[in-house]
Amino acid sequence: MKIAFIGLGNMGAPMARNLIKAGHGLNLFDLNQTVLKELAELGGHISDSPRDAATGAELVITMLPAAAHVRSVWLGEDGVLAGIGQGVPAVDCSTIDPQTIRDVAAAAAKQGVAVADAPVSGGTGGAQAGTLTFMVGATAQLFATLQPVLAQMGRNIVHCGDVGTGQIAKICNNLLLGISMVGVSEAMALGDALGIDTQVLAGIINSSTGRCWSSDTYNPWPGVIETAPSSRGYTGGFGADLMLKDLGLATEAARQAKQPVILGAVAQQLYQSMSQRGEGGKDFSAIINSYRKPK
Repeated sequence: MKIAFIGLGNMGAPMARNLIKAGHGLNLFDLNQTVLKELAELGGHISDSPRDAATGAELVITMLPAAAHVRSVWLGEDGVLAGIGQGVPAVDCSTIDPQTIRDVAAAAAKQGVAVADAPVSGGTGGAQAGTLTFMVGATAQLFATLQPVLAQMGRNIVHCGDVGTGQIAKICNNLLLGISMVGVSEAMALGDALGIDTQVLAGIINSSTGRCWSSDTYNPWPGVIETAPSSRGYTGGFGADLMLKDLGLATEAARQAKQPVILGAVAQQLYQSMSQRGEGGKDFSAIINSYRKPK
């Protein structure tokens, strides 16, 4: 299949690489010339603009940093909708607010193009391994069309409902993740301050009612989980600034819905403080350093 893939960052590049390995022909667009050249060496075709990439494509995929980029890439003068053919399926895998993708989908529908949202979970490791989870907002027909291609980049492809519901699932999940990481950080730091061995405390939590992903897989205390970013200086994971972005999306969506997210707002402020200290590039589990006492 001829696929336009636009947005080749830390997530998009390995996703595109897996599609090339699966035998698809990719029209590629990104501002990073280095990654374009790397993927071109694998067989991808470098395009001059989103419009150029979408022209003649049988499927369009975008993976972009923020809502402003999505609007520009899709709706701009040289955007996807200026080049995509009528009836060509399309999907945006960025993590953005639900309204933006609904606006893009509405504009595309006027041209006879159906657009889905399919934000992902699984991080850069999942993108490289092809084990991502895709949360898809689409019609049943479009979902059926997209599923085989998404399955070549991910392991778990979930139909969440109409367009926009993929974003809702993603921001609600990450809202909970941010809150749970703060909770585990508080508990681990308190235990250390009171004198219990942190390995013992983690073992108790992970075999008791406090157990969660933030404790048993991604524990923020160094050395508890050898494979967690906390055991390698809080590097190579999900950046705190990205968590801050997702918490901002959740709290803004909650404001629009007039739905309270009290703990989410507190977590957002904690991550905002972390970012202001210049630690936004560290893994989000480094939030525990807001609680640890200097030794």
